[in-house]
Amino acid sequence: MAIISDFQEDEAPPRQQQAAAGGADVEEALAALLERCGGALPFLQAAIGVAHRRAGLFRDPSAVSKVTSMAAAARAQVEAEERAAREAKRKAEEAERKAAAEAEKAAKAAAAASAAPAAEEKPESSAEKDSMEVDKKEEGNVRQPNAGNGLDFEKYSWTQQLPEVNITVPVPEGTKSRFVVCDIKKNHLKVGLKGQPPIIDGELYKPVKVDDCFWSIEDGKSLNVLLTKHNQMEWWKSVIKGDPEVDTQKVEPESSKLSDLDPETRQTVEKMMFDQRQKQMGLPTSDEMQKQEILKKFMAEHPEMDFSGAKMA
Repeated sequence: MAIISDFQEDEAPPRQQQAAAGGADVEEALAALLERCGGALPFLQAAIGVAHRRAGLFRDPSAVSKVTSMAAAARAQVEAEERAAREAKRKAEEAERKAAAEAEKAAKAAAAASAAPAAEEKPESSAEKDSMEVDKKEEGNVRQPNAGNGLDFEKYSWTQQLPEVNITVPVPEGTKSRFVVCDIKKNHLKVGLKGQPPIIDGELYKPVKVDDCFWSIEDGKSLNVLLTKHNQMEWWKSVIKGDPEVDTQKVEPESSKLSDLDPETRQTVEKMMFDQRQKQMGLPTSDEMQKQEILKKFMAEHPEMDFSGAKMA
């Protein structure tokens, strides 16, 4: 995106300034018309009708595909904004979990420090020693979950909720996406940097939905991988089979419910849940249903046009 200095704006030719002012006036006029039409679809229908009658819009055989492309581009922008909002929410939740984990770790350290003198004064019996040895062996395989219901390792950490698993891998600052190797398969995950041994490489604890998984570089110093569980009603004990496991008896489900969310977020979540159920049943999503209705209405209002080659979404 180009950046124009204040000086350049002051020196802009009057014609450009007039054009900018005219564009603002046009948008205000269209906004007023949108309100009078009673919504976006009636407004769009009226605009298409005027363009067809006054300018012969649909005399051009490619007009329908061009209008559809414009609508698809607008929808893609909305989806990108929704993804950005979900990602921002996920980052905020991750930051809260990390802060809670640090607080819990500090509290445990303080409690251990205060209990140390008392422990030194009391000699341990052989039975107590044996019990501690057993506990240590169990801890080697099954560990207390972190604040995000996962585990923290030297090379990576992971958290989870019922629908998904989030993996955070520290990478050298300034790392670009082109340096990353991230291969996500249904039952296998490989993560690392090009030219170096993999950081993660093994069979996943449970299958994932590959099409709903993605990865991203955050601030050039951490690689985040989101895995969407195939079975979204169970907790994972580990990300990779053979790695230390989390004690699933001590994980904490999400406390938030739909009723706790703000209206906009709740609407987005409900739409995602509806679309997911529709896909599982082989039925059209809400967006596809809306496109079908628009096309049906348009075809009914323009019987003179040939739609034999058009396909329903």
